[in-house]
Amino acid sequence: MTQLLQLHHVTKKYHKHTAVNDVTVSIPTGKIIGLLGPNGSGKTTIIKMINGLLQPDKGDIVIDGYRPSVETKKIISYLPDTSYLQENMKIKDVVTLFEDFYNDFDSKVAYQLFEDLNLNPKERLKNLSKGNKEKVQLILVMSRKARLYILDEPIGGVDPAARDYILKTIISNYSNDASVLISTHLISDIEPILDEVIFLKEGEIDLQGNADDLREEHNCSIDALFRERFKK
Repeated sequence: MTQLLQLHHVTKKYHKHTAVNDVTVSIPTGKIIGLLGPNGSGKTTIIKMINGLLQPDKGDIVIDGYRPSVETKKIISYLPDTSYLQENMKIKDVVTLFEDFYNDFDSKVAYQLFEDLNLNPKERLKNLSKGNKEKVQLILVMSRKARLYILDEPIGGVDPAARDYILKTIISNYSNDASVLISTHLISDIEPILDEVIFLKEGEIDLQGNADDLREEHNCSIDALFRERFKK
């Protein structure tokens, strides 16, 4: 099985605080992986390093044979945990922007998803609820034909009724030669679609493995296992 993403002994410090400590992870193609941990566990720091937004102090990151660079930005579709779109733009203008910027962006897919979720492409972003803005951002990210989708808290502000649809969107819009890395604390919602999980605790890997194997070994759900290992 081809390894799409590899982190080798990656460490990142902020001043004296170690945010990520000696993390080694391999992520194969064709999988949905949950990067799971409480706030402050290092999830967003790892994601930013994979995206080239932060540099590791030690260790190596390799994505499809490349270190984080212009080349990897072409194959990574990234949903950050904060909004990056200009509020005054209409949805359809953002679609045009993505079409111009990304060769692998499929506007037909995006418009179909907007229609399914009753989002009017002529609406300005500033008039949308927080949940609908998140839906727009996720649709834009999943409408690319990327190799690696990185989703930081993709369903945090989305109403429960739309979560199932969004999870189905994630499943149906990535191909066998791509993978999806989802960082979240809403584990019970996202658990049904996860192939593998990585538990992060205080910047270190606490547990990782195949989701079905872990459920069988511990005789409980991933959500219950997470609560047990991270209880105060």
